[in-house]
Amino acid sequence: MTSKTDRMGNPPSSDQIRRAPKVLLHDHLDGGLRPGTIVDLARDTGYAGLPETDADRLGVWFREAADSGSLERYLETFSHTVGVMQTRDALVRVAAECAEDLAEDGVVYAEVRYAPEQHLEKGLTLEEVVEAVNEGFREGERRARANGHRIRVGALLTAMRHAARALEIAELANRYRDLGVVGFDIAGAEAGYPPTRHLDAFEYLKRENNHFTIHAGEAFGLPSIWQALQWCGADRLGHGVRIIDDIQVHEDGTVKLGRLASYVRDKRIPLELCPSSNLQTGAASSYAEHPIGLLRRLHFRATVNTDNRLMSGTSMSREFEHLVDAFGYTLDDLQWFSVNAMKSAFIPFDERLAMINDVVKPGYAELKSEWLFQQTASTSGSVAEEG
Repeated sequence: MTSKTDRMGNPPSSDQIRRAPKVLLHDHLDGGLRPGTIVDLARDTGYAGLPETDADRLGVWFREAADSGSLERYLETFSHTVGVMQTRDALVRVAAECAEDLAEDGVVYAEVRYAPEQHLEKGLTLEEVVEAVNEGFREGERRARANGHRIRVGALLTAMRHAARALEIAELANRYRDLGVVGFDIAGAEAGYPPTRHLDAFEYLKRENNHFTIHAGEAFGLPSIWQALQWCGADRLGHGVRIIDDIQVHEDGTVKLGRLASYVRDKRIPLELCPSSNLQTGAASSYAEHPIGLLRRLHFRATVNTDNRLMSGTSMSREFEHLVDAFGYTLDDLQWFSVNAMKSAFIPFDERLAMINDVVKPGYAELKSEWLFQQTASTSGSVAEEG
């Protein structure tokens, strides 16, 4: 799969990466707030637990606190973001700004997840939470259009794996499935909370022909992935990075896949990989050593995601920049990841196909044509100087 661009060794610039149409499947609403918004909402809602009240210092605090190497410590930072997201107005604002920020970064389609059960402290009902977030996403889409950007945002409703409301949240996701909610998820600490604890929710969703992804294979290994797939029937794996534990790379460069890894690749099960987040939680030691390089080479259905933009100080463009630096990826590779993600989205097939053919591929084609014209101009200039 070597293109002319690949042979010429042309990595995309930061500007090209930002303008490239990107698709995001794994992004947490409560992990992507603007620091200034957290400060404002804390003041407006009476939340007094912030470690910093200066927006710049608060942003630094979140990144440093999350950069611990522990998933459990990483998850502790959410007490502050969730703490200020307990009113309708706060949820609308956060969701609208999320859509705006993603669109500004060149994301054209996103599935953003959140746990409705975590936003009930000030009296909201589950339904009011969902409707507020949906309203915010629609407002953010409108603002993005007004600023010259296009984005479509779908919501994933998350149940917390340590709690006991998964079936209730699954039923909620099903009720709102044609009203902005595109699927279901479970999240939280993996160790000690296997996905099979919520088997009734997954069985319900399968009976309703609904879509769901499961956080699996991030902090816990192959058993978590196996249960998510073979017991629960997940459509996608949230993270799934530990599938690398079932792949052997021999000294001569040959690769042998175990049965679970083979199944994941053969069935084209999407992996919602989050490189920066994985470095913070200890699932990988560096971008260059992140399993995404091998998984891409072996043609797994790998996708690139942000996970928590605030805690990781990241964006889709930054994630792609890290991979370009680590693996020498070109626009062709970034398009491959983006098409993979769009193929794996939880919207109808014809809508996914239209996004791929009418938005993603044309966007990358335009960027590649820019490079070709730049090369032509550069070559012409050199010839003129020699003449």
